[in-house]
Amino acid sequence: MIELNQITKSYTRGEETLQILKGISLSIVEGDFVAIIGPSGSGKSTLMNTIGLLDSPTSGTYMLDGVATENMSDNGLAELRNRKIGFIFQQFNLLPRLTAIENVELPMIYAGIPAKQRRERAQLMLEKLGMGQRGHHKPSELSGGQQQRVAISRALAISPSLILADEPTGALDSKTGIEVLELIQQLNEQGNTIVLITHDNHIADNARRVVTLRDGEIIKDVRNQPLPAQVSKQEALV
Repeated sequence: MIELNQITKSYTRGEETLQILKGISLSIVEGDFVAIIGPSGSGKSTLMNTIGLLDSPTSGTYMLDGVATENMSDNGLAELRNRKIGFIFQQFNLLPRLTAIENVELPMIYAGIPAKQRRERAQLMLEKLGMGQRGHHKPSELSGGQQQRVAISRALAISPSLILADEPTGALDSKTGIEVLELIQQLNEQGNTIVLITHDNHIADNARRVVTLRDGEIIKDVRNQPLPAQVSKQEALV
């Protein structure tokens, strides 16, 4: 699903060039659950932005679900990102003026899904994550854990090929963080491909595979668990 080959990323500040990623090569197959871990400044956020098509590498090639991305326009990248990737962020990134169900509908609006269909789909996603009775509440009326469940519902709304989670438990208390992590594990067991960015070794240990970055390079790549048995789309949450 993900094929990164010799990815570099550098920024120029005045006369100085700062190299963030230094020849990253990484393959991730469909159905895996991979944690990318590293200290601050290791390059994991830049790698996340590359995988999520939020930023383009300086050099190297990136294939996402069989599609070459390096020569695509900004509009092409945005379209591919909206079709293929569901994002889960640390701070939830819900729009405060919209209700939970309206927030879940957002990626489907961008995808051109008709209003009736996207409302039904959004309600179904909320129900599957235990938020069916909270659809008309705004984010300020929800707890942190409830907001993250809405954010996960939004990520699943377009049936993405990849779920990209950036520190998804970082803004939650320990108990709620464990619940959200268990939910992400459940999504993986049901066939969803997960890439999780974290600085926390305890969080990373729950993944099937852990990739460690330091100074823009992969220094360790360890498989903790085998790939899950594949399930049918009808059984999966998406």
